[in-house]
Amino acid sequence: MADKRSQQARRGNRPAANPARKRSGPGSAKPGGMAEGSSGQAAAAGGKRSRGKPSASAATAVPVRELTARTGALPPGKAPLILEVGDEDGYRLIDSGRNAQGAGEKLELYGNLRIIRPEAQALWPRSLPEAEWSKADALFTGDTDEDGIGRWAFPHSPLGETWPMQLLGVDFHGRLTSFRHVGVFPEQIAHWRWMTERIARADRPLRVLNLFGYTGVASLVAAKAGAEVTHVDASKKAIGWARENQALAGLENRPVRWICEDAMKFVAREERRGNRYDIILTDPPKFGRGPNGEVWQLFDHLPLMLDICRELLSPKPLGLVLTAYSIRASFYAIHELMRETMRGAGGVVESGELILRESGEAGAGRALSTSLYSRWLPQ
Repeated sequence: MADKRSQQARRGNRPAANPARKRSGPGSAKPGGMAEGSSGQAAAAGGKRSRGKPSASAATAVPVRELTARTGALPPGKAPLILEVGDEDGYRLIDSGRNAQGAGEKLELYGNLRIIRPEAQALWPRSLPEAEWSKADALFTGDTDEDGIGRWAFPHSPLGETWPMQLLGVDFHGRLTSFRHVGVFPEQIAHWRWMTERIARADRPLRVLNLFGYTGVASLVAAKAGAEVTHVDASKKAIGWARENQALAGLENRPVRWICEDAMKFVAREERRGNRYDIILTDPPKFGRGPNGEVWQLFDHLPLMLDICRELLSPKPLGLVLTAYSIRASFYAIHELMRETMRGAGGVVESGELILRESGEAGAGRALSTSLYSRWLPQ
């Protein structure tokens, strides 16, 4: 088959390239407390992960308060702990590896669509023959950088902008964005399963805070499980997409608050108000802007955000989860930050990588690392 990358991409109804400069936080993801750069998230249509670097004139936001001086013992740590997602009802990593030009790619199944996207970490040869890859419905062309803008080519027939998907029993829309993302990050299913199990086992109503929430799939999974959810993202487009997903999932009557705001400003206000949450998910980008131009820089602002999130945990919390995409750091960096944040709180800190496993016999397919994570769990 001729390499489709050499052909002029055919545009479907593409979303705007950058509806709101906010994560995607994996951007996103990776719209968020700031626009996906919710004070950091990337715009909903543009993907969740961060888009590029801040300009030289971008000023670092003034801290909302000083870090708390913590005392007591550091929580014990478990690292590295690899959380794996394999074949799911609604998602499969079919194959990955280098194409004829030597570029890494991944072939995925999202709902009923086969999609090819760049994947720099796929350094190995493909397992499946070209005939399988040629069945793809859409492939991303253009800038192969994680934050690069591109377009979608349709080898067989033009596709619309959205299509129906379902993960963990929640219906939502996938969407082909100009930043290669499709509105969901399936590796997060590992965190979602952990969350739903704890919500199901709880003998009380639980409150979940989802920061840099992007298109709302995690929030809807929590709401379906029975939790009261507060979803924060800085992108109006992302919030609109999330509300559409709520309607598609038939969960309009579930208690979900959709808040378009800078993530740091939101958590600082919640701390002053004394609001508390049993589970906090935070998925910030490496760089982003809030709805009013607020600047988010992961390495500058993450310590304070986690510090405030600790104060937002309820008297009987179930966990604080951090995911970090597209950053030049070891998972040990966020592991030790989480341990220091939770100094004196007891519990345990688990950290490592989220991976996707290729289809095939259990454990036989290759693993593709997607992001770093760290989570604090009580005893």
